[in-house]
Amino acid sequence: MTAQAEISALETLPLLPYLDDNGALNDELQKKIGVYAIFDQTKVLQFVGYSRDIHTSLKQHLIRQPQNCYWLKFQIIEKPNRTWLEGTRQAWISENGKVPFGNEANEKSWIQAIDTKFAMTEEEKAQYQLSDEVQQIKILKNVARRVQKDIEQQLSDRQVNVEIRFNPKLKEQGLLDLK
Repeated sequence: MTAQAEISALETLPLLPYLDDNGALNDELQKKIGVYAIFDQTKVLQFVGYSRDIHTSLKQHLIRQPQNCYWLKFQIIEKPNRTWLEGTRQAWISENGKVPFGNEANEKSWIQAIDTKFAMTEEEKAQYQLSDEVQQIKILKNVARRVQKDIEQQLSDRQVNVEIRFNPKLKEQGLLDLK
């Protein structure tokens, strides 16, 4: 590929399964730089992103949005070029005709650690308010573990065969993200 790669139209790229027949991500995308588009089960564009390691980014999106990661299109470049990456991302969003939900109101849920505090029960919220810092950490860890189990169950139901290791330190803050 040349130093200044051509931007391929999203429409011209093949639509590939997010996971292969063994439930794994495409290993050829490890350490690859490029732009990618993620589609849901009905092949509706959900998110367009770019990364210095597409494989790692796809794994993150899979745990953050397992219900929206079924199909994929991507374009790889050899050398990092933020202008090209952002330009391609914008071109694909424009080509779509509207901004995908994952690139506007729902963007944080695609690109940031999962905040598990939303899953706190009313009882846990009340306990949290009345607790000292040590007890609050314990409550947040338990909530994070519960949400982690839910995510792992969703991935298991889809027969995902990807090594998933959550960062244990983030659980103390009520956050889930891959290590």
